[in-house]
Amino acid sequence: PVKLFSKGVVTGYRRGQRNQDSYISLIKIEGVTTKADVDIYLGKRVAYVYRGQKSSKNKITKRDTKLRVIWGKIRRAHGSSGAVRASFRTNLPPKAIGATVRVMLYPSRL
Repeated sequence: PVKLFSKGVVTGYRRGQRNQDSYISLIKIEGVTTKADVDIYLGKRVAYVYRGQKSSKNKITKRDTKLRVIWGKIRRAHGSSGAVRASFRTNLPPKAIGATVRVMLYPSRL
């Protein structure tokens, strides 16, 4: 089987001592420990999959499902320990902090 995504954890929003930017999320990707390792993941898609309260029709499969997705993109590295900054189409909700995200291995730059 081909690996389609890596796991990541939302660690919070980009912030200073007093202000935070909720439109930029910080993500720690599994197995990435240095700034050099981040280069592979720049520009890759990120999916935050969560369960909604009511079911809605999936646009592709036409089935009712409670699963929803917020898509984003990895923008740049954050610090030197392998964390990345990502921006999502709509800001991630605060309940996403500590949750897992899927870091897709496309679009490929190779």
